[in-house]
Amino acid sequence: MNLFDETCFECSKLITTKYSTSFSTGIKAFDKRFRYPVYAIYGFVRYADEIVDTFYEHDQRKLIEEFKEETFKAIDRGISINPVLQSFQQVVNQYHIEKELINAFLTSMKMDLDKIAYDDEGYKSYIYGSAEVVGLMCLRIFCENDVQLYDKLVPKAKSLGSAFQKINFLRDIKSDYEDRGRTYFPEVDFSNFTEADKQLIQTDIKKDFDDAFEGIKQLPKGSRLGVYVAYVYYLQLFKKIKATTALTIMQKRIRVSDTQKIGLYFKARLHQKLNII
Repeated sequence: MNLFDETCFECSKLITTKYSTSFSTGIKAFDKRFRYPVYAIYGFVRYADEIVDTFYEHDQRKLIEEFKEETFKAIDRGISINPVLQSFQQVVNQYHIEKELINAFLTSMKMDLDKIAYDDEGYKSYIYGSAEVVGLMCLRIFCENDVQLYDKLVPKAKSLGSAFQKINFLRDIKSDYEDRGRTYFPEVDFSNFTEADKQLIQTDIKKDFDDAFEGIKQLPKGSRLGVYVAYVYYLQLFKKIKATTALTIMQKRIRVSDTQKIGLYFKARLHQKLNII
């Protein structure tokens, strides 16, 4: 059984490294005991997202519903022959991750199958389910069943997830709007995306970032640097987006180069040594 479990966690690790150099590098900054659990979370959310973003030639609604059913079966049974679900269910059961968080995430994934323009309520609901709950799942791991610490850091973890997701929305405006017919930001006309629209979104993101940073400093030592690495990666992406015009954002995807990411990683380690975090 140990070999089976290790193989399943390695599958989740492979998914993470293939899909995201940013998160995989950040995970390496965690204490070793946190790495497999976070890989398991990422593998799960990545595959769910893949269903709604990629499998256009298949019945996506049926696939995501079956994925949901198999997820909760795995959690209840304590086993799955699907490697991603096997590693995920182990983490869910070990760290007492609430089913409400998982259900909210999968609900947001299904929302992506409807090409709609979100109002304010729908926008907040989508961000909660698609990003904030993922941060809360990881927070459960970092707090290692310390309920008091978890409850204290919940608002900060939600702010960080919210900031990351809103930056993703800005970065991916072109593909979301043109290729997928999605418009996440409420009351924004993407056929005429203005600098004023962009500035309002950026002000909102900065508030989330500032709030999240206070939470990062309060994380347990074994997880603090890894979360901070992800934070500085996204902060750099945010800076690049702020320096880019609204018109350009509608025309191309903004990214941080791998070379920049390496520099940011070592800068984050220096901040740790200097007790900035």
